[in-house]
Amino acid sequence: MPRTMSPTFRELSATEMHELLARNHVGRIAYSFHDRVDIEPISYVFADDAFYMRTEPGSKLATLAHAPWAAFEVDEVRGPFDWRSVVAHGTVYVLEDVGSPEARATYLAAVARLREIMPGAMGADDPAPHRRVVMKLYPADLTGREARSAGGDST
Repeated sequence: MPRTMSPTFRELSATEMHELLARNHVGRIAYSFHDRVDIEPISYVFADDAFYMRTEPGSKLATLAHAPWAAFEVDEVRGPFDWRSVVAHGTVYVLEDVGSPEARATYLAAVARLREIMPGAMGADDPAPHRRVVMKLYPADLTGREARSAGGDST
């Protein structure tokens, strides 16, 4: 009977985590309030060591207004033992085009980042005009793991 090689697991380096986050644009944001935890897919741009996202008004924003701490996960999966995953924990801030010059500049910089993956975002040609709330998640920490099957290629 042939011997099956076990998969290997390892931590990703900071460079590998940043590269994975930069080349992907859909992740999952998890947030909680009291005894309820929710997780939702959301598109994002990772740049300047932060996640830029947008959403529509609703329960996610109401929850994050009370408890702005969130987890954010991005995966690349090729099979049960061929994957990479990065998890961030941090605080979510809603950005607005009002207030101080610094606040407006932060908002405009976030919109510019979002337009890198969706050129019409927040403009007249926006394909999702209902998603008008811009958010930024500052990760307090990032952790990354990889699994590789015997003979599996790294992503």
